[in-house]
Amino acid sequence: MTNFNAVSATNTEHAPSGNGLSSQSAAFSHYNNLSVQLPIDPSTGNLVAGGIKEQADQCFKNIEAIVNHLGHVMSDVARLSVFVKDIQDVDAVDEVFKTYFPTYVPSRTTVAVAALPMDALVQIEALVTHGEGTIPNAPQAGDLIKLTNNTPNAPVSPLSTQTVSFSHYNNLSAQLPIDPKTGRVVAGGAKEQAVQCLKNIKAILESIDVPFDDIVKTTIFLTDLSDADVVDDVYKTFFPDSAIARAVAYVPARTVVQAAALPLGASVQIEAVVSHGDGTPPQEIEDRHGIVIWARNTDNAPKNPLSTQTVAFSHYNHLSAQLPLDPATGKLVDGGAKEQAEQCLSNIKAIVESIDHVLEDTVKVNIYVKDLSDLDEVNEAYKSFFPEGTPARRVVGASALPHGALVQIDAIVGNAEGTPPNA
Repeated sequence: MTNFNAVSATNTEHAPSGNGLSSQSAAFSHYNNLSVQLPIDPSTGNLVAGGIKEQADQCFKNIEAIVNHLGHVMSDVARLSVFVKDIQDVDAVDEVFKTYFPTYVPSRTTVAVAALPMDALVQIEALVTHGEGTIPNAPQAGDLIKLTNNTPNAPVSPLSTQTVSFSHYNNLSAQLPIDPKTGRVVAGGAKEQAVQCLKNIKAILESIDVPFDDIVKTTIFLTDLSDADVVDDVYKTFFPDSAIARAVAYVPARTVVQAAALPLGASVQIEAVVSHGDGTPPQEIEDRHGIVIWARNTDNAPKNPLSTQTVAFSHYNHLSAQLPLDPATGKLVDGGAKEQAEQCLSNIKAIVESIDHVLEDTVKVNIYVKDLSDLDEVNEAYKSFFPEGTPARRVVGASALPHGALVQIDAIVGNAEGTPPNA
């Protein structure tokens, strides 16, 4: 990484090791990206004994150990992602959650997935604020304020904040298709549910005076990928949202994945990461106003009219999930999970290099695998692209992936130069 910022990888013996495949935390600029935490006792390397509550408690203990090692506290967590095997276990996880977040609650995503590594019942991931930044030997802005906001025009939950802003990003809770007036899932199918999810996101953004087109990344969870076309039709009516965005056909980076189940029996859930040009005080005026969104595509990776390959804002590049598609043919590559993982990572590498960065600038990698028994093959490919194992990492067993793929990978990449105004 050039200039001042550098990816800062951190590990502590008080949390499970990434076994050379990942760092427990990869900090860049004003955020610490933590690897997803399994319910592993770091002293034994094994899953803890007990059921869902014991496993959830161990996940949170591991997160707290990493957070404390960074010199932070749990109230510095901006967003949590909770992955369970059985959606019925969420209530038990929530009981444990309350003991770690008794007053402040971060934004949150909760999803039931097909499988988790080590056959765990739960794994939990955290994004942590990093006020001091990663400029060597000097504070970046110091003591930035974390802003939280809830509006009655979107669903309100005592277990999550609708949006948590820190520095140049708004981190939104994943939105379910809940009518905020009734507190219930809207009537209808995937189309109506997708509309409500996006309406809720729009209401949250309007409540903080942020345009809808300031969304840089969406993640769409569907319980049935056959609903993807219907959801895409809805998506097109929301993006682009403004004359400026329409003029350049701007759409955010995007990931689509099938979940085993979603809260409240929903069929659709949508998560958004949103730019925050004003920043959070006490950032200096010249450091925050007029930052622009940079959306980039390259012919050396697959293109999709509904997503941009990478959207940069301030000090982060958010990449769309990459499928194992050969960009020359638009088709899945031949071979199994190893070959598909290699193609996904080759596509990511091509995108990263097209914006004058290198893979070593990657701070977070999310891997979705159709069959977790393929993980050894995926890891073999992964090591050849990330031999130092620096990025934080998430691995999830997905019920299904687009195009019938075995593997799908997305990434977040540091952006040392940031995205200043054009003038």
